[in-house]
Amino acid sequence: MKAITIRTFGGPEGLAVVDLPVPVPAAGQVLITTEAVGVGGVDRVIRSGALAAYGFREGHIPGGEVAGTVTAVGDGVDSAWIGRRVWGFTGTGGGYVEQAVAPVEEILPLPSGLSAVDAVTLGSSGVVAHFGLRHAHFAPGQTVLVRGAAGSIGIMAVQLAARGGADAVAVTTSSAERGRRLRRLGATHVLERSGDGGRDAPAGYDVIIDVVAGADMPSFFDRLNPNGRMVAVGVVAGPPPADFGTKIMTAFQKSMSFATFSAATVGGADRRAVRGELFLAAARGDVETVVHELLPLDEAVLAHRKMDAGEVFGRIVLTP
Repeated sequence: MKAITIRTFGGPEGLAVVDLPVPVPAAGQVLITTEAVGVGGVDRVIRSGALAAYGFREGHIPGGEVAGTVTAVGDGVDSAWIGRRVWGFTGTGGGYVEQAVAPVEEILPLPSGLSAVDAVTLGSSGVVAHFGLRHAHFAPGQTVLVRGAAGSIGIMAVQLAARGGADAVAVTTSSAERGRRLRRLGATHVLERSGDGGRDAPAGYDVIIDVVAGADMPSFFDRLNPNGRMVAVGVVAGPPPADFGTKIMTAFQKSMSFATFSAATVGGADRRAVRGELFLAAARGDVETVVHELLPLDEAVLAHRKMDAGEVFGRIVLTP
């Protein structure tokens, strides 16, 4: 089968197309013939080598989100799964392939009316956005800022905050055109990447959902209201400065808080329930999936170049 591996850490050119044997699902796993593979921001970070200290090695297959048809099952898995179209989570890798294995507890049937492409655009990002807002104790009537709103997680956070009754949903983005598209999805104020601008934008926010992190993250503590909460759900610009917490301590009397959020800390049953609800909502048209571009699997290098260049609005999906 065709697969994409990280031949060398660094730029997109370090990705390579290789031929590998079709995997055999182990006990508790299923084999999925992929129709769509989601390209996520974490794939780009892993490819760069920034997470090598966490055990990622050259030769790694990126991607964690696929959709397609179950064609085989391992021991202990109900054979009734065979032939069913599903979304599947392969973990922190193993997704950029024509045939993917996933634990049976990490797959979900696709409802009628939801395409494989829509599923990999929503499956992970919707869960992160939903539970990220919950982690921030978001409540109706509060003000929300989504930092880095043009990616799939940010787009879902905007929609879910708006649907959840936010008083205002501000976004940071890089262009007026992206701002117009985000307004259509529920944003009420469009800010510059620095957080400045936005006519009549709130002076402060009760919740900041940060997909970006990076060197500028500490400056956004200044935009939190008293008792405000910032939750980092991504690090697409890399980690923040080591002393970023100083900002919180110098504003001690505002009782601000900071947290990270990973969907790995949410129980599997809860993730499945929310993902299923979001899939049905998307099939009904109640939430919108935003696909930047469909590319063949063997054009993963181009997909990553577009991400590195900041060209992507929504999600790029690879089609084997």
